[in-house]
Amino acid sequence: MVNAFQEQLLKAGLVSKDKVNKSNKSKYKQAKQQPKNRNAEADKLKKQLQQDTLTKAERDRKLNRQKVEEKNKKAIVAQIRQLVEMNRISGDEGDTAFNFEVDSKIERIYVTDDVHKKIVSGRLAIVRLDDKYELVPKIVADKIMQRDIHFVVLCNTAETASEDDDEYADYKVPDDLMW
Repeated sequence: MVNAFQEQLLKAGLVSKDKVNKSNKSKYKQAKQQPKNRNAEADKLKKQLQQDTLTKAERDRKLNRQKVEEKNKKAIVAQIRQLVEMNRISGDEGDTAFNFEVDSKIERIYVTDDVHKKIVSGRLAIVRLDDKYELVPKIVADKIMQRDIHFVVLCNTAETASEDDDEYADYKVPDDLMW
């Protein structure tokens, strides 16, 4: 039972027989307890592996959610683009300047007089698409606002003032008056 190194130490007189026996007993005890420690280590590794798996699954779910949100945003932008391109009104070849505010800046488009009146009355709206301003009917602007309100730059509400409430109904405004 004694290994060769222990025998050499015993012959040389460097260790006693009792110390060799104690050493062998402690090694035996350690070997006997080691399987218990191995199970504990294995359990610890299993728990760590499960935690890593849960963390990875949560991160994957978060990434998938972000991808779905990005796809939805792209789909909404595509729907808005299609609505604008199908329903745009070409009225920007006119000589009348129409000023409107966008992000605390004054922007200007040139439209015809008829289109200018329609914008002011609320029958037409101004929509921004690819850093360009397009004119669309109010109904289309409402559909765009349902999807994303940030695309609609100007959408006046149609005011239906009754003739009875108008204080200045008796006074006619000249047709050639321009502001």
